[in-house]
Amino acid sequence: MLRRTLKRLIDQDAVERAIRVAEARTSGEIRVSVSTFFWGNIRHTAEAAFERLGVGRTAERNGVLFFVVPSRRAFVVLGDEGIHAKVGQEFWDGVAAAMSARFKEREFTGGLLHGIAEAGRQLETHFPSQGARDVNELPDSVDFGATPASK
Repeated sequence: MLRRTLKRLIDQDAVERAIRVAEARTSGEIRVSVSTFFWGNIRHTAEAAFERLGVGRTAERNGVLFFVVPSRRAFVVLGDEGIHAKVGQEFWDGVAAAMSARFKEREFTGGLLHGIAEAGRQLETHFPSQGARDVNELPDSVDFGATPASK
């Protein structure tokens, strides 16, 4: 039942389309994980999802995770070390600021679409597609993972 509620808050098809469009221009990988309400530190839970989903195991270390908790109107964006070294913290802060404005208005899909597009542009700049040699290392599907344990 909770997953159905989350799926009403996030347009899964639109988000997955945005991931495929962004990834078509880059060797980078983008994942989105949506969580139910929980008490505890969102960043720690996002880091656990980053590991669980394999975002840190791409060949070029260029994975990006958008971890979203709609009930808290909160999210964390984590970039692996390869992309972070290219764009720096200022980029992630800018993405987060733009997404935050949409999340405050409960526009979760709009916030995600914006963040995915921005991450995709930077991934394309620093990790362009390898054409036919490019491998989709991670699924493009939205993860509606289990409710995390509180920390």
